[in-house]
Amino acid sequence: MRQFDLAPLYRSTVGFDRLFSALDQYVSADTVPSYPPYNIERTGENAYRITVAVAGFTDADLSIEVKENALTLKGERKAEAAKRVEFLHQGIAARSFERRFQLADYVQVTGAVLENGLLHIDLVREIPEAKKPRQIQIAHGRAAEAPAIEGSVQQAA
Repeated sequence: MRQFDLAPLYRSTVGFDRLFSALDQYVSADTVPSYPPYNIERTGENAYRITVAVAGFTDADLSIEVKENALTLKGERKAEAAKRVEFLHQGIAARSFERRFQLADYVQVTGAVLENGLLHIDLVREIPEAKKPRQIQIAHGRAAEAPAIEGSVQQAA
């Protein structure tokens, strides 16, 4: 795997430390986990859905946690000691897993549904009004100067 030197980018940016740390982790990762398979879809202008194939897992076997812009999905099947099965071929993976998704700023998880072996996690991006772009009117001439404060002045006796 190729190594990339991101040091020059560190010198010319301010406030992107988390971004570069994430890039370093991604670039330096030896293997990218492929289990369980998943899709990420855009379902609206600011709505998204992550669909994860979790065949064989129940809702009790799965946990979803959001912490500091990271969504962590864990799956661990409870061992069934009474049920011993001898597989001639086992193609359905039922191993434990942990899958992480990095969320952009202002992305919130709104719900999760498990149906037909697929876990659907719905997300929405809600940008605060203060962060949304707005138009600034440009004034002409003297109107652009700061307005004078008017009031009455009392004379000292």
